[in-house]
Amino acid sequence: MTASTKNLRVLVVDDHELTRCTLQLALSLQSCIGAVEVATNGKEAIAKVQNHKPDVVVMDLHMPVMDGWTASNAIKTEYPHIKIVAYSAADGGKDRALSNGANIDAFCDKGACTRSLLEAIRSVA
Repeated sequence: MTASTKNLRVLVVDDHELTRCTLQLALSLQSCIGAVEVATNGKEAIAKVQNHKPDVVVMDLHMPVMDGWTASNAIKTEYPHIKIVAYSAADGGKDRALSNGANIDAFCDKGACTRSLLEAIRSVA
């Protein structure tokens, strides 16, 4: 990652407050990330994408109101340049996410370390 990507804008979407807040803090401490917004579900994520235009969305797949599969498809339809990293503890991981129709660019298991999530973000940025 180069200095030109220092100002990455990231949106974290997860219905669990502790996960959201922890990721927001961990990502905001990274030199390559300039701003971190949060949303609690897919519907809120779509509104945040419209307002904040993130470069990367870290999206939980299982959420109330609107799940990550539906939200990722809606975001990619309107903003195909925005990258989406699915972040889920779902059984089957990436294969299941893709088979269920998630329009994602990368996948990171919630059981992985922070470094793995950062690598996934960097890989799509």
